[in-house]
Amino acid sequence: MVKKIPETLFWKDNVLLLLNQLELPYKVTYKECKNYKDVINAIKVMIVRGAPAIGVAAAYGMLLAGIKSAGLSSSAKLVFMKKAANDLISSRPTAVNLKWAVEKMMKVVEQSLKLNPENYISILYESATDIYNEDILTNMKMSEFGARLLKKDSVVITHCNAGALATAGYGTALGMIRTAYKNGKIKNVFVDETRPYLQGARLTAWELQQEKIPYTLITDNMAGYMMKTEKVDAVIVGADRIAMNGDVANKVGTYSLSILAKYHKIPFYVVAPSSTVDFATLYGIKIKIEERSADEVLKINGRSIAPKDTQVRYPGFDITPASNITMIITEKGVYKPNKISILKKVK
Repeated sequence: MVKKIPETLFWKDNVLLLLNQLELPYKVTYKECKNYKDVINAIKVMIVRGAPAIGVAAAYGMLLAGIKSAGLSSSAKLVFMKKAANDLISSRPTAVNLKWAVEKMMKVVEQSLKLNPENYISILYESATDIYNEDILTNMKMSEFGARLLKKDSVVITHCNAGALATAGYGTALGMIRTAYKNGKIKNVFVDETRPYLQGARLTAWELQQEKIPYTLITDNMAGYMMKTEKVDAVIVGADRIAMNGDVANKVGTYSLSILAKYHKIPFYVVAPSSTVDFATLYGIKIKIEERSADEVLKINGRSIAPKDTQVRYPGFDITPASNITMIITEKGVYKPNKISILKKVK
């Protein structure tokens, strides 16, 4: 029997519960967030991760801030909520879904305080829940579009984790793989380990195992050799931000994978919701890349793996140029990277 993947996050009794992804695959535990600062901390330390999931968590963070501000005057509420919004947005700078969700909630704050202040909290709750439900529906739509691009018994490579755990549910890149498997189109999935945080090994492999989808775990530096020696039909990844020209920011290592795919003439697909497209950023070079803690490179499970005082660089993301991408798959359709700006006009 196929096991059910635990919910990434859910709302209960005015508390946001986040699946603690630092504990997976060994333990399924939830972190209680009782105020928006708890959400910020959970995002920063990667208890919750993945661009869509971060966005949904931030929407509920705004709801928690709204509850905290309930006793203030309308003008004081607005000041409080603006600060909460700015704090949430700054918690992780690369993933645009975070900013998108917070700004969407901030518009609701402004409108409800002006037009319907007595129902302020319930309106915020409905809006956060809408973002949650929309994310799952969006994932399923793009997964259907993407699955059509694969042939029967495909062998694919994926990087990091862009599955149910990275979203409100179902997944982006892994959602496409999930749907393709149901349609008889997946023979095997090569899963990049994804150093240094091992999202591929800890999370993607675990998700695929729960659903009994055939997979093989590889270290990141094996991908090129697999492309050379195995029949790989596609590389499928998610995205944290997409520039207007089709450049894509995703987990570091994606850029290298795209070069390998291009050399071996293997289609390279990016699967992401339209909310991941940043219409204010023209080129990938303009995307701010988050530098994460050196400890994430120097230690595995709390144990040091390098000499003391070793210097470290850890950009959490890299930029894959549009020229290395075959198609970008969204809930609104499939687009060539240089045509992704069309989404600004597509309802």
